[in-house]
Amino acid sequence: MLVEKADTVPVRSSEDIVRVRQTVRKWAIEAGFSLVDQTKIVTAASEIARNTVDYGGGGTLLLESIRDGTRRGLRLVFEDQGPGIADLKLAMTDGYTSGSGLGLGLSGARRLSNEFKVESTVGQGTKVMLARWH
Repeated sequence: MLVEKADTVPVRSSEDIVRVRQTVRKWAIEAGFSLVDQTKIVTAASEIARNTVDYGGGGTLLLESIRDGTRRGLRLVFEDQGPGIADLKLAMTDGYTSGSGLGLGLSGARRLSNEFKVESTVGQGTKVMLARWH
């Protein structure tokens, strides 16, 4: 897999979440994503960015434009040094929330992505990778 372009975006505030949405949409358009695929990856990015701020205490997004043969896509890697997720299986369950949300952040983002992976260590933080291909 070839990384054609990469950038790091801070994810520490509500303003940063808006910036993540705008940046991911711009990159999705540049990569030739359809409007439906743009919406899916922007929504997934927004959900994980919100979790990064609300639960992880802020972090970063590594955004990559990727190519695998004729396939083009975007890979997003969100990382924080927050408290981590104690029960990842439970956290991935629709409707589960440790806050006041709808409990669709992780599971919803997973459904909107072609690839999705979460790594979390209690006391050390969480890393969420998602990718969307077209």
